[in-house]
Amino acid sequence: MTNNFLLSVVIPVYNEENNIDPLLKRLLPVVKNYNFEIIFISDGSKDKTDEVIKSKAKKDPSIKFVSFLRNFGHQKALTCGYNFAKGDCVITIDADLQDPPEVIGQMVKKWQNGAKIVYAKREKRDVDNFIKKLTAFLFYKFINFLSDTPIPTDVGDYRLIDREIVNFLNNLPEKSRFLRGLVAWGGHPASYVYFKREKRYAGVTHYTFSKMLNFALEGITSFSVKPLRLSIYFGFFASFFSVIVIATKSVQHFILNQGDWLPGWASLFFSIVFLGGVQLITIGLIGEYVGKIYQEIQNRPQYLIKEKVNL
Repeated sequence: MTNNFLLSVVIPVYNEENNIDPLLKRLLPVVKNYNFEIIFISDGSKDKTDEVIKSKAKKDPSIKFVSFLRNFGHQKALTCGYNFAKGDCVITIDADLQDPPEVIGQMVKKWQNGAKIVYAKREKRDVDNFIKKLTAFLFYKFINFLSDTPIPTDVGDYRLIDREIVNFLNNLPEKSRFLRGLVAWGGHPASYVYFKREKRYAGVTHYTFSKMLNFALEGITSFSVKPLRLSIYFGFFASFFSVIVIATKSVQHFILNQGDWLPGWASLFFSIVFLGGVQLITIGLIGEYVGKIYQEIQNRPQYLIKEKVNL
């Protein structure tokens, strides 16, 4: 097969100054046989990440750079990369070297054989601790249970997508961007390559538990109204259960002359607290959806660019 195409590699970075050199040392030998461009998106980095990338970009025009005014988030950085990428296919990869660049060749071959999407799937993740593995497992199980769009498990944002899908993503008007779901939503032909997850080269992960939780909530509310439906069903169940309890206690007290109303204060207290919690969860879910509507109506830009190099 010919290599007469342009390959774009989009790399979102946030405080990754010590990972840029090692990443390029492994990435450049992989992509040198293609016509390529490497686009770094600095998501408001506060260390010397911007300076390191700009020094590389000044020496090599195939290395391009965009810097945000502040931190807008990983998904917005990826969105910006897709907006600027000119390639016939686009690969997104993180800078921490947990996802090895060496499988890019396999991804390109799968794409040349007709796959519109090529996911890099984590076959082994021995470097992750038990809590990380458990939360990742629960994340995919939970989001696929509630989401109307099945999302492949054990894949992150390391993937290749065809130009057709890039154009599709760039033309979407929505501001809430859960790209793992948006890529899968179209139902385009997909394939997989497998790799062993490596240890982060330098620095610490920027995906804390709270960010992962917010990320899951973002994905669920972006692709499904099942949480709202479940809250309705749960409300019906709670109401039905309370009617049964009231009927049972009434029969015991007025017909069978059993029991007394006063000793039930504990169960009454529990019921009030339980139903109050259900109501707060339901209100929170509604608020999450209303908040998304509010953000869409505001129509603010998804990111603000401070600087561009070679673009």
